[in-house]
Amino acid sequence: MRLVLLALPALLATTPALADPPVTVTVTASFDDVKFDLENAIIEAGLKIQSVNHLAEMLERTKADVGATRTLFTHADIYNFCSAKVSRQVMEADILNVQFCPYRIFIFTRPESPGEVTVGHMRYPAGVTDAVNDLLDGIMAEALKGY
Repeated sequence: MRLVLLALPALLATTPALADPPVTVTVTASFDDVKFDLENAIIEAGLKIQSVNHLAEMLERTKADVGATRTLFTHADIYNFCSAKVSRQVMEADILNVQFCPYRIFIFTRPESPGEVTVGHMRYPAGVTDAVNDLLDGIMAEALKGY
């Protein structure tokens, strides 16, 4: 048991990160314009936006409650949606791919970078979920094509 506990830090230090970094694109534009284009790209892909999480509002509203003083985002929203076709494809391959639904694209601005809008999504594991990455990459490309 003692040997296992001594070896654990070395094992953790050599274990690769489990998640890839997110896909992000930053453009110079107004938040409202990029948000409008992102919403339209999701809808034009034949998808229904299930919900929008207003992350910046929540963090700002609860900042004092958690003892924080820094404003992290000027704006930050997370769009949640699903694709019946892509979801069925990835879940038929592995039922545990249910964990990835709904799919999400985030958009934010930072106080220290006025005029810069970042849009992105989580990079799903390579393999069967490539269809999800392709869907999200396509929506982002459509939303940002004019920037």
